[in-house]
Amino acid sequence: MTEDTKGLRLVQLEVDDWINEFGVRYFNELTNMAQLTEEVGEVARIIARRYGEQSEKESDKTKDLGEELADVLFVVVCLANQTGVDLQAAWESRMDRKTSRDKDRHKNNEKLR
Repeated sequence: MTEDTKGLRLVQLEVDDWINEFGVRYFNELTNMAQLTEEVGEVARIIARRYGEQSEKESDKTKDLGEELADVLFVVVCLANQTGVDLQAAWESRMDRKTSRDKDRHKNNEKLR
């Protein structure tokens, strides 16, 4: 995969194109942060009720976890775009760091066995 065709870069471009065509402009960073919090709350509600101990309300049973996670991703990408973060580079850096720091940590964790 070339640098121009890596996944997160393409996602960032797709979101930017969508914002410019349909969204008029990005909401400001504080508004997007509030939106991100709201979207994460929707994911938490589904997880808590569908996989946790709370009962799931009838109105929540039709909610799609994948779509709600995609909403979170969309807002994260908006925040990255408007603050100049290259998510592909940040992802690669983070995964390299996690791998070097944690390569044996989880294998050696008795709680995970």
